[in-house]
Amino acid sequence: MTIAKGGKAIYGASLGILMLEAKFPRIPGDMGNAGTWPFPVLYRVVKGASPERVVLNQAAGLLPDFLDAAADLVSQGAEAITTNCGFLALFQQEIAAHVRVPVATSSLIQVPWVQATLPPGKRVGVITVSAGSLTPRHLEAAGVPLDTPIAGTENGQEFFRVLILGEGQDMDVGLAARDILNAGRALVAAHPEIGAIVLECTNMPPYAHALREALGLPVFDIYSLITWLHAGLRPRDFGPPADRATCLGS
Repeated sequence: MTIAKGGKAIYGASLGILMLEAKFPRIPGDMGNAGTWPFPVLYRVVKGASPERVVLNQAAGLLPDFLDAAADLVSQGAEAITTNCGFLALFQQEIAAHVRVPVATSSLIQVPWVQATLPPGKRVGVITVSAGSLTPRHLEAAGVPLDTPIAGTENGQEFFRVLILGEGQDMDVGLAARDILNAGRALVAAHPEIGAIVLECTNMPPYAHALREALGLPVFDIYSLITWLHAGLRPRDFGPPADRATCLGS
């Protein structure tokens, strides 16, 4: 007899994503494009959490809204929570304590892991949507060394203007890519010791491949973090260990 266990509202989507309230395009690779993920996800938009408020104003006053939204996703069936903005590293401990499931608020939490893979003399560099807004508080919350080299896109033509300032709902993807590539080239030119890049912004994965080709360095982002997290939530089934042992002649 097989007993199906209940207790959730939605099944088959183990990851919940807290989304900022924005209307710019979510192209393939963007965290907010459901087609980006090779597994089902649950979304919840946090009302009032505009990119400008979260990035430029350090998400002031929004913690209760994110706690409620995270709890709602868990009640629906999410077994882990992530967010749509790397600047929400500020809420990492609070959200994890509130929902009591694995939480990965920011791509930045990969920085120490990536650093551990690099040879002596090499270090991780970070590309963010707004270097001027990424404070020591954000870095400390994600476990990122305060002397980490950082470059932003706020002086570019398109990416920051559309995503953070909200100047229109359309985006020139070519110009956005140029902004990110220029930030990466400037970062490596200023810090030739950089051996890998971590992208803070969850809207940057569509450009990671081009950045890797341009810089010749490994690039990590929210996609690499969340696919890693999901691999722990749903480990690949290789079949019963006893069957494998028999096949190997053990």
